[in-house]
Amino acid sequence: MITRLQPAKYSPANEIAALMPDIGDVVEAAGFPQAILRFRNDRWADAVGLGTLSDAEWIGHFGRFRPLSESMPDPLALRYHGHQFRSYNPQIGDGRGFLFAQLRDGAGRLLDLGTKGSGQTPYSRFGDGRLTLKGGMREILATEMLEALGVNTSKTFSLIETGEALQRNDEPSPTRSAVMVRLSHSHIRIGTFQRAAYFDDKALLEKLTDYALTRLYGETPRGNPPAQLMGRVMERLADLAASYMVAGFVHGVLNSDNINVTGESFDYGPWRFTPKWDRFFTAAYFDESGLYAFGRQAEAIHWDAAQLAVSLRPLVEAEPLIEQMERFPALFEEALARRFCWRLGVGTGGDASALVQAAVQGMVETGTEIDRFFHDWRGGRARAAERYADESWAPFREAVAGFEASGNGSHPYWTDESPCSMHIEEVEAIWNAIDRDDDWQPLYDKAAAIRRMGEAHGNAPDVP
Repeated sequence: MITRLQPAKYSPANEIAALMPDIGDVVEAAGFPQAILRFRNDRWADAVGLGTLSDAEWIGHFGRFRPLSESMPDPLALRYHGHQFRSYNPQIGDGRGFLFAQLRDGAGRLLDLGTKGSGQTPYSRFGDGRLTLKGGMREILATEMLEALGVNTSKTFSLIETGEALQRNDEPSPTRSAVMVRLSHSHIRIGTFQRAAYFDDKALLEKLTDYALTRLYGETPRGNPPAQLMGRVMERLADLAASYMVAGFVHGVLNSDNINVTGESFDYGPWRFTPKWDRFFTAAYFDESGLYAFGRQAEAIHWDAAQLAVSLRPLVEAEPLIEQMERFPALFEEALARRFCWRLGVGTGGDASALVQAAVQGMVETGTEIDRFFHDWRGGRARAAERYADESWAPFREAVAGFEASGNGSHPYWTDESPCSMHIEEVEAIWNAIDRDDDWQPLYDKAAAIRRMGEAHGNAPDVP
């Protein structure tokens, strides 16, 4: 979420030890020929007490992976299974990353520092365990944009170029390499529970349930802990699905191993932002059936959540889990209205569902871009009335008239001629500047522009 972050003292943790040795394997990072710091997220580093690290110290921890003081002694490649495009795969796990450290922010929330591109693990299969520099750059852009648009997302914490030439089938090769560190509210996935259920490990399922409730949600287990956890996951995942829609975001690979139990979005491969409200828009070229298309993301996330319910069945009867599953459609509709009003900058006193329906109808019929629509209508009043004089917008004009402005409508961003967007053409242009001229300024400038937009939007609504 967008938050007004405050500097905090470094507060190390090692809560994952409560799940060892069942949750992961001790591994070592690859030795890289170079370590060139390309991006450090000082905003979040300050929030977890690591902002005072020198660049050399930063590289030592996040490029050479020297342990953080009093946190985890060794990196762990986490074990999990998952459905990948609805086909169950028991041969996965952290194949090019590991959990490196745990720590807490100033509010006491447990956070993980995990890697991508840090070398081979027991789960690498035929992969080299590396990350392309372009992939790391794309993840910076995805996480910065999503955070600014209020999506509960992991944060790209560090990107270091590592000096290897990588061969890839889906982009020009050889290509540059990198190692990335992300800051997340847990790496415990639905697939983590699926693996425990696959091996009929009830003891591990119980430990995972307790870990999620106590360490991640800060709740005391009561009554029926599996159903309690299922309820929390439903609420968070419904909100996540709604936030994707309001942001115009398509994750691309919503497999059950890419959905964590805190409802936090993470792991950005073939992501895209759809310019227009096109429910058939897909992000991954290999998603030939459109399983994870823009308009099917709520369905996909709900399906993944059902796999968590199946995994918890050894601990509890089906009925309480089904009851929680059946809440999802209503939770999603409520979250969609809540988040739509937030981005639009209006209160929720009117008929928010009718407002959303009329807005989507207008965008579809006129081809208005999503970012353009929200930018023009911030506060509930069109800044360019002639753009919305078409009869297609009549239902929306009528619906929005009953809403009062809310949020930060005075920020200078709202007087900009054009909204801040992140479409594929700009992503490619930023990469071309890096690849061709080693020019990183367009990336840094875009990150600054995105954060300015995030300040204008303010804090996203919390899950009730």
